[in-house]
Parts: sequence; structure tokens; C-alpha cells
Amino acid sequence: MKNFAVGITGASGAIYGVRLVQELLKSGHKVHLMVTEAGWQVFHEELGWDTEDRETILQEHFQKDSTGELHYHTLRNFKAPIASGSYQNSGMIIIPCSMGTLSGIAHGASGNLLERAADVMLKEGRKLVLVPRETPLNSIHLENMLKVTQAGGKILPAMPGYYQLPKTLDDLVDFLVGKALDSLGVQHDLFRRWGE
Repeated sequence: MKNFAVGITGASGAIYGVRLVQELLKSGHKVHLMVTEAGWQVFHEELGWDTEDRETILQEHFQKDSTGELHYHTLRNFKAPIASGSYQNSGMIIIPCSMGTLSGIAHGASGNLLERAADVMLKEGRKLVLVPRETPLNSIHLENMLKVTQAGGKILPAMPGYYQLPKTLDDLVDFLVGKALDSLGVQHDLFRRWGE
């Protein structure tokens, strides 16, 4: 079992984060999940979920049929283990990542647990993957992406490939989530690789 921190923000593409957490849990890993308030709103807008009962959402849509461990943390819970560099984990991903969260990480703001956990990953030299979902990008967005990259993070834009000949929306989601899992070093069979 590996430990991963996963953040889901208010950028469009909530299904990417949900699918990634499902795959990590299905593979038997431990997931420390954080969802911003805007992320919860996007669950309602894009996925049609009734987010009044958040515990039910976590049980029904994330933990169902999983063998891993899900630990949900609010953004004000700085006592969470992922807030400290002494906690050993295998990587962190923010999927999707809003431009506001990107900015907070790029400038070391640590204004909430999500930003603090990302800062820990950078200072400890561990895997940090950000999956921005924004278009078009202005120079501030691009400069913030460069700052994160220069600090040791990886930018993985939400750009699905088409060489696997997708037939459904799920195929496109699985391709991007598969690329994210690749970046975290997690094995999967979500898409057919080039040349297979």
C-alpha cells in the first residue's frame, strides 16, 4: 500500500479527480483526499450530485468496491499528517487544479491544507503533479506553471489523447487519469498504449 495525497479544486473536470481516487483505492492504496468548497460545487454542477451530505458522497462515489483506505481532510485541518514533511508519502496530485490553487502553490502561500501539503511535497523533493484545466491561459498562469516546474513539480494539462481511438467520454477520462497515474508511478490498464 502506498500513500497519496489528492486534491480536487473548483476547476472544470471534477470527474478526473473522482476517477483517479477510485483507481487508487481500487488498487489498494491509501488516499488523503482534500476537496475545496468550489470543488464541492463542481460536483453538483458537473456530476449532478447532491452535496448536502458530503459523507454519503465520499462513501458512495469514492469508496465503493475499494480495497484501499480513504482519509478525507477539510482544508482547515492543519493537524492532518500530510501537512508535515515528516509524514512519508508517495506523491501528491491536484486534479483538476484551478488557477487560484496553482497561484497559491507557485507563491508558497500555504493558505490552506491543500496548498500546505503541496508546499511540503516541493520542499521535501517528492512527486507533485498538477492537472490544470483552464483555457485560454494568460501569462500569469504560464509563469505560475513555470515556477512550480522549476521548484520540482510536474504540470500535466487536462489534454486527452486520441490515438487510442476513444469511443466514449469515459475513454477520454480514462486516458487522462491513466497519464496522471503514470506520473505517480502507479500501474493501471486504463488505456491502450502507443504501439500496443
